[in-house]
Amino acid sequence: MTDDRRVGTVSRGIRCPIIRQGDDLAEIVTDSVLEAAKSEGFEIRDRDVISITESIVARAQGNYCSVDDIAADVKAKLGGGTVGVIFPILSRNRFAICLKGIAMGCKKIVLMLSYPSDEVGNELVSIDKIDEAGVNPYSDVLSLEKYRELFGYIKHEFTGVDYVEYYSDLIKETGCDVEIVFANQAKAILDYTKDVINCDIHTRARTKRILKAAGANKVFGLDEIMNAPINGSGCNEAYGLLGSNKATEGQVKLFPRECKPLVLDIQKNILEQTGKHVEVMVYGDGAFKDPKGKIWELADPVVSPAFTDGLIGTPNELKLKYLADNDFAELSGEALKEAISKSIKAKDENLKGKMASEGTTPRQLTDLIGSLCDLTSGSGDKGTPVVLVQGYFDNYTN
Repeated sequence: MTDDRRVGTVSRGIRCPIIRQGDDLAEIVTDSVLEAAKSEGFEIRDRDVISITESIVARAQGNYCSVDDIAADVKAKLGGGTVGVIFPILSRNRFAICLKGIAMGCKKIVLMLSYPSDEVGNELVSIDKIDEAGVNPYSDVLSLEKYRELFGYIKHEFTGVDYVEYYSDLIKETGCDVEIVFANQAKAILDYTKDVINCDIHTRARTKRILKAAGANKVFGLDEIMNAPINGSGCNEAYGLLGSNKATEGQVKLFPRECKPLVLDIQKNILEQTGKHVEVMVYGDGAFKDPKGKIWELADPVVSPAFTDGLIGTPNELKLKYLADNDFAELSGEALKEAISKSIKAKDENLKGKMASEGTTPRQLTDLIGSLCDLTSGSGDKGTPVVLVQGYFDNYTN
């Protein structure tokens, strides 16, 4: 009978009460994790990771704004005339409610959509259809009429929505005029208007730079809309409307504001109640691609807006397959196990560039763990907005 541990990383969804504005989230998360441990018969260990979805953090903070707040901010910053709205993602939850507020603050919107897909992989039209039509998406600018002539009405595979029609109708319903064009070069919008809101997430700094260099007048990213309170609303100083979600037909839940104190409080609570030093992080969208729908999940500006210091950096791991097939190819059984264990215990503090680490995942710890947590908690009715990850920092020798 061996006493070796037979389980590595475990990810557990932790059920919590429904969170409301003003709730003491640090206390609720701490109690929920400890009650789950007692109920399920597991122990909290050093270097366990407690992860909290950004949604309940923003809800506890009461970090909301209305479409009227968005409209007021857009009108004050861009003047309320004709505004180019470029490179938005195709999402009823993520962008549609923001677009409604933007339209309410403008007389006309020139909506410029990237094609064949948005930044996170939602397809307007397949790349195969683009090829068949002889269109060059890197250079060609298509009018709505040309787009319809070439591709007709195409509904999203999973949502069943024609986003071109959906966004157009949404803008018109606010009383704002709309013109739709399709292009992938940011400066193409300047043929229509010099005042622009660029809605891309991860390429936003480059887009702003290109627009300003090409002679744009006013340029604001979504990260610069609702980056300060409007009439007592919520805001996000760092990310504005990026990372926001629809709360109601007239209200947006923003990405949580400064939440480093929260993760430190939870870490402190667990240490005081269990004597164990855990890591804590807030997570949003993970970063992974759906092979069928082509969607990259990452619609938030970052996977983790706050985390304890033990989660800084990247994994420092050896590739077991490499060691087994190369360094110790002649060994097997207990001798192979001992040789690999010895290599792991003696590994360098920094394996970057070393052949024995080739093939290990070169990503930030928070991005890897956040992606695991996003998949664990889901986005629906699981009711587990907190995830406890155990054994993530174990290796073959533990």
